[in-house]
Amino acid sequence: MSQASTAQVPAIKSRIGAILRATSGNFLEQFDFFLFGFYASAIAKAFFPATNETASLLNTFGVFWLGALMRPIGAIVLGAYIDKIGRRQGLIVTLSIMAIGTVVIAFCPTYTTIGIAAPVIVLLGRLLQGFSAGVELGGVSVYLAEISTPGNRGFYTSFQSSSQQVAIFVAAILGFLLSESMPAETVAAWGWRIPFFVGCLIIPVIFFLRRTLEETPEFLAMKKHPTAKEVFASAVANWRIVILGMMIAVLTTTTFYFVTVYTPTFGRNVLKLSTADALLVTLLVAVTNFIWNPVGGAVSDRLGRKPVLLTIAGLSLVTAYPALHWLVSAPTFGKMLAVEMMFSFYFGTYSGTMLGCLVEIVPKHVRTTCFSLAFALAAALFGTFTPFASTWLIDRTGDKASPGFWLMFAAILGIIAALTVYRGGRQAVESREAVAA
Repeated sequence: MSQASTAQVPAIKSRIGAILRATSGNFLEQFDFFLFGFYASAIAKAFFPATNETASLLNTFGVFWLGALMRPIGAIVLGAYIDKIGRRQGLIVTLSIMAIGTVVIAFCPTYTTIGIAAPVIVLLGRLLQGFSAGVELGGVSVYLAEISTPGNRGFYTSFQSSSQQVAIFVAAILGFLLSESMPAETVAAWGWRIPFFVGCLIIPVIFFLRRTLEETPEFLAMKKHPTAKEVFASAVANWRIVILGMMIAVLTTTTFYFVTVYTPTFGRNVLKLSTADALLVTLLVAVTNFIWNPVGGAVSDRLGRKPVLLTIAGLSLVTAYPALHWLVSAPTFGKMLAVEMMFSFYFGTYSGTMLGCLVEIVPKHVRTTCFSLAFALAAALFGTFTPFASTWLIDRTGDKASPGFWLMFAAILGIIAALTVYRGGRQAVESREAVAA
């Protein structure tokens, strides 16, 4: 082996290690988020009792969404902190806040035990999780972008989203094992807490991984780090690009929460499939999501972000409702798997491209804040609202395929934003990035 190739091996290993350490916090975030969605029915009965199942479920998804409304606040406050103090230290802080929220929800007593305090405590836990999640994705994506090799930014940043799929996969396996080893009544009564306890046990490991992160060379090379006041002022001044970034990210967030968080509930409560079938579909979706994310990032590195974004958004626009209509007309495991695989392809390819796009269109000196704010708004106003919106649409319209309209709306926003951002071509975006730097 030549001297050049031997020198390259440790470099490759160190980058892989950096990716694993940086994305470890995403595992905890999505692990807990998925569990909250999957066990929504059990959580509803434990903390949000109501006169009927739909009302109780809407209360639970409402709290899920309220936690997401903290994302924009976390994006601004913690984003400013990371842009000023550094990527490494910021990611440790976000993990600490997220861990507290996870522990609170895992150990909170039920409504029958402590009354109204139970839903209040769960809400506080969700608010803490939403606050930290507001900058977690942005902070990790920026970190990966800043350690990426030339011409591979999309590929590197795509692993932020891919890491979340590992969490979905592990959570789905735990859920499947519980459903197979415990009666449904036991799982609903207290068994649903077991995966949350597992998440608590994982926290020390993730802390260890995060503490070994190194600061990015790009951040260290900056001659001046902005103060919090300067970060806020810059975020306000760049509100147009933040809104466009949000619109681009909406299709990612809505599709993701549909195929992961909402799918188990959709499969059981709407399609009347078994818990095992719904979990198996979700597990397979996590695997394909993991694969399609880096594929999307790599393809967009070669072909450009615009054609990939427009192609996937266009396909989603014309197929979302027809596919769901075909599924609900005569639900089977095979049909649900086919439809979810299609949405998984859309999500993974689009997400892997979108992450690289957001990093490139926001100003470099406030990259974490603007990136995080754009994505946090997309997640808060649209993505995490998807389970609630889907449940509400089906209840109001009586059309089990009506969530397709929600996904079509997201696709329209993505098309409009991509056409606006890349109006002058890829070179125009690169020029704006150079000026912002």
